[in-house]
Parts: sequence; C-alpha cells; structure tokens
Amino acid sequence: MFQQPTARLVRGAALAGSLALFPFTAACGGGDRADDGSAPGAAAVTAAPEAGVVAPAKVEVIAGLTGCTAEIRIEADELRQGVCRTEESDYLITTFPEERHKESWLEAASGYGGQYLVGSRWVVGGQPEALSRLRPRLGGIIRQLPGTGPAAAPTTR
Repeated sequence: MFQQPTARLVRGAALAGSLALFPFTAACGGGDRADDGSAPGAAAVTAAPEAGVVAPAKVEVIAGLTGCTAEIRIEADELRQGVCRTEESDYLITTFPEERHKESWLEAASGYGGQYLVGSRWVVGGQPEALSRLRPRLGGIIRQLPGTGPAAAPTTR
C-alpha cells in the first residue's frame, strides 16, 4: 500500500514524540507529597539490579524472579493474581493488562491499608519485611496505603 510522504512523516513525528515523552510519564503522579517531594511512604524508584526492569511482566515471571512458583488464584480480563508460599513468607503477585486497572485496584485496596511493592502494571502484596526483601529483585516502589477501616478499640490495661 502506497502512503503519502506527508502522512508517513506525521506518523513518524508522532511516534518519535511519544517515545521521547514516555520516560516523563512514569515520573508524573498526583497525590500528597512528603517534604522531600516524594509520595508518602514511597521509596525511590530504582531498577532492580538482579532482574533489570520488570515492566510489565506475567505473574509467573515475577514469581520466578522471587524464587517461587505461583499458584494462580484469579484469571480475569482486568487482572491475574497468584500466591507465592515460601519458607520466609507468603505474598500475592497481581498483574494488570493496563496501568489504569492497576491504579483502580490500588484505589480499592487503599480501604484495607497496608504496604505494597508497586511496579509498572504489577503489584506485590505481603508483609513489609518480605516486600523489602523482594524489592532489590523486582524494582518498583513500596507504597503505604492509608486504610479507612475501623481502628482497634483502645484497651484499659
């Protein structure tokens, strides 16, 4: 199929422009910021030295990088989720076909609170010690979600 030279140039310029701006889209985000400009409870984003970049990946790939074989629990259009059970800890690996699904999932999970290791189109949920141990292998950031559930009743001891 013959394309007009102008159409080809416009398409090439649009592709080049979007690729040039792509690194900046990962750095943009909303929400509250700490005094140093970072998100509250978030560690700096770094590439995983052991894995390179894990973005986006399948549950099985992320599980393999952490040294486990995931048992798939959810297989849906919006997400896939697997559980890893190791001697050190248990954790959930959730992957998403699009970034917007991940953000919706995190918004829903914020009602429960807790810490999550978050990457491009993937989230690992588990105990804080496990997330700290997995972060050098996977990269991403550790996000603290606020939680909106009832607080424990005070004791009178």
